[in-house]
Amino acid sequence: MSDVQYLRGLLKTVPDFPKKGIAFLDIFPLLRDPVAFETLITHFMHHITSHTVFLSPNKKIDVVVGLDARGFLFGPIIALRLGAAFVPVRKRGKLPGECIQASYEKEYGTDIFEMQADAIQPGQNVIVVDDLIATGGSAAAAGQLVAQQGGKLIENLFIIELTFLKGTAKLGAPSYSIVQCED
Repeated sequence: MSDVQYLRGLLKTVPDFPKKGIAFLDIFPLLRDPVAFETLITHFMHHITSHTVFLSPNKKIDVVVGLDARGFLFGPIIALRLGAAFVPVRKRGKLPGECIQASYEKEYGTDIFEMQADAIQPGQNVIVVDDLIATGGSAAAAGQLVAQQGGKLIENLFIIELTFLKGTAKLGAPSYSIVQCED
């Protein structure tokens, strides 16, 4: 069994969450199993070190940006292993100090993401991590925040991609997902 099959087999499908008609894929069983969590992190690290770094001019990732809130669960671990900084992107009003903003469309309106204004230095190589890409709005907003600070977005990384929603088409950098869901 491959690591992708192993991880996919541990994801739990929760019907009618967060609303009727949605089949939600829950990543928390991966985090409750130390071997599965290590497999997840190792899979991402292998991809980053064998592929992503070669997209960067200096073959280095300087910053890992994690999206509110599940990107905070594994983004810091990836950053630590890469020797990179971890930068959180949060919903408006949740970060202290001066922040920059980017808005994005959700199914029921507009939301705003923020990043601290001094979090990324011009020219730094950045990856964005989150648990899931659906329509791509939140990851696209994170990419805008990276660009506003002069960072170079190298790649977006996700545990799960809902391919039928074509969210990666909205992103300004390549994307990688471990598990692709067709429906």
